[in-house]
Amino acid sequence: MSSVKVTPAESFSLSISTIAPDKSISHRSVMFSMLADGKSEIRNFLRAEDTLNSLEIVKNLGAEVEDDGEVIKISSEGIKESFEVLDCGNSGTGMRLFCGLLSSANGHFVLTGDKYLRSRPMKRVTSPLKSIGAKIDGRDDSNLAPLSIRGASLKSFDYKSQIASAQVKSCMILAALRADGVCTYEEPELSRDHTERMLKGMGAGIEVDGLKTTITPMKKLLFPLNIRVPADPSSAFFFGVAAAITPHAKVILEGVTLNPTRIEAFKALERMGADISYEITDNKYEPIGNITVKHSPLKAITVEENISWLIDELPALSIAMACAEGESVVKNAEELRVKESDRISTVVEGLMACGIEVHEYKDGYKIVGGELKEAKVDSDGDHRIAMSFIVAGLRCGMEVSDLECINTSFPNFFEILEKITKIDKN
Repeated sequence: MSSVKVTPAESFSLSISTIAPDKSISHRSVMFSMLADGKSEIRNFLRAEDTLNSLEIVKNLGAEVEDDGEVIKISSEGIKESFEVLDCGNSGTGMRLFCGLLSSANGHFVLTGDKYLRSRPMKRVTSPLKSIGAKIDGRDDSNLAPLSIRGASLKSFDYKSQIASAQVKSCMILAALRADGVCTYEEPELSRDHTERMLKGMGAGIEVDGLKTTITPMKKLLFPLNIRVPADPSSAFFFGVAAAITPHAKVILEGVTLNPTRIEAFKALERMGADISYEITDNKYEPIGNITVKHSPLKAITVEENISWLIDELPALSIAMACAEGESVVKNAEELRVKESDRISTVVEGLMACGIEVHEYKDGYKIVGGELKEAKVDSDGDHRIAMSFIVAGLRCGMEVSDLECINTSFPNFFEILEKITKIDKN
């Protein structure tokens, strides 16, 4: 499917129990199984291109994988050198975390990805890794994939990051687990914390004090994981926005992780006036539950704090801003420029095509709320841009092209969308 035309939606009321499983936790669950003594069991794994690539990489690294379609069981006797080039597809999370995992492993490893991933900056992880003894080579002085990693002995570190990035933090935590002494990692603001929660639940020596994380190297392998991957709040947010911008609409998003670092976009939408409530139903590795979103008139807001908590949801939140009364502003979000696309430019271009007044800045944009108009938008190969403007089509009608990217994170997106409105696929 290369493009889709979306018909404006009438009011709808929907409970969704099939939101795509969480991408971040799915990636981590298979990677962290390589550090465990025993068989890890993973249920509700996201079967999308990016996460399946991580699973395939784990197999290539010597793990024994049993998969009956319901439960994935992984056991490993340590990371083994692979004869294959390890293909991360479109996933920056996959590439950056595998850099940390493999930097101390015995052997030579090569990480690559698709044309979009090969153009994304990797020096943010390769530089700190090389400073503690990692042997990594790549294009543009180890900034661009393919990356060549030769396992090495790593030194302990006290690292202060200049950016709040869960990917960088997770990479360095994985490296620290095999370092020669206690390590600390400090970030300018708290980024998403799945890695700390999951590894600590597996018995790793990880302590968090505000913005500083202290990691004690492993003396033995960790306890195996036994996890059901919750629904992805980043994926759920598209349908939260759909309900918020559609008069008299209501949606219940079931089984979503309610980790505070993952629902900031819902909190922002709530500040805009959307009627949102939360219900916790489980709390093993992290809180899981249901989110209910009801339509209510939206007002403009400024988003400039906890940006790392909602960086992936900003394109969809921008659609809500375009439907709100007043001028909304996004600041301190320059990280958007190095995602799957330059999301500042693609959001601005898309909204301008829809007749919305937008002003672009180096680190964000200003959106003057108004009436969205039907338009044609190209996703630039970015799944979140594609789904955001498809959701905008529920308000005004829309044609969006370059859609194969959606399979990287939300394979059943259109199946759910068709319960809300008519779509024509081309």
